[in-house]
Amino acid sequence: MEKIATRDAYGQALVKLGHLHENVVVLDADLSKSTKTSEFGTTFPHRFFNMGIAEQNMMGTAAGLAAMGKVVFASSFAVFATGRAWEQVRNSIAYAGLNVKIAASHAGITVGEDGGSHQSVEDIALMRAIPGMKVLVPADAVATEKLVMAAYREPGPVYLRLGRPAVPVIYGPGWDMSIGQGIEIRQGKDATIIACGIMVYHALEAAKILAGAGLEVSVVDMFTVKPLDEDMICRKARETGALVTAEEHSIIGGLGGAVCEVVSGCCPVPVVRVGIQDLFGQSGTPDELMEYYGLTAKHLVEAVEKAVRLKKKT
Repeated sequence: MEKIATRDAYGQALVKLGHLHENVVVLDADLSKSTKTSEFGTTFPHRFFNMGIAEQNMMGTAAGLAAMGKVVFASSFAVFATGRAWEQVRNSIAYAGLNVKIAASHAGITVGEDGGSHQSVEDIALMRAIPGMKVLVPADAVATEKLVMAAYREPGPVYLRLGRPAVPVIYGPGWDMSIGQGIEIRQGKDATIIACGIMVYHALEAAKILAGAGLEVSVVDMFTVKPLDEDMICRKARETGALVTAEEHSIIGGLGGAVCEVVSGCCPVPVVRVGIQDLFGQSGTPDELMEYYGLTAKHLVEAVEKAVRLKKKT
């Protein structure tokens, strides 16, 4: 299966977007070779600005450019774009409803050897809490390009979460993706895995393993964590009676918590959350860390089996 990093797909999508729309402006916090905005800077030097290692200033500048009619993509590592600059994102961008798209790479623990200081496991929670902020987490390169285009069309602030390592390409070019809608990419009757980002691939692998054991599991790619596809979540809760959520993020404040908030109001069913358990990341290879923090297909299989057992008790 072909593998492409979502940050690479982001860089390529930006160039396409730049050719289509002259009002697109890109800012970067001196990380353009890593965030992959450098190609946009080479192609459109008059619309690219290296703001230095100064995310707070970058967000303020992005707000100013957006107020003058530009559609701004501001890029840095996720831990800095959402943590260091949170107050500027909240007050200068979101409070004013400005057209700034915060595209943050190196999210989650798959940053790998860079360690806990560079591994953002709280960024979805930080962005979810800001009123009016949309939160997008693409699963592969195809989804990344489609969501970059969707983010451009979406009025107001958007957070786009991207990863460092190459990940399997799941989608073909014919898939349609709209902000606010999840996609059911595998159907089953016994349980549903609702995943985002790189966990979508692991969810599909887990579903294959479970099928061999006689359990048919639905897999939903919830690439929009906010606004959440509540109709999809409630429908799958009613149809399968058991949910598992999967995210490369803390289980606190992320996709799992958001799903629990929804099902508690429409169809209370057992929900088993797979994610990082209130811990910081640490140094290791991406594969080592995914295994250590319980984020592989094997762990999702165990979570589904637990959810099904809980369903039978209710």
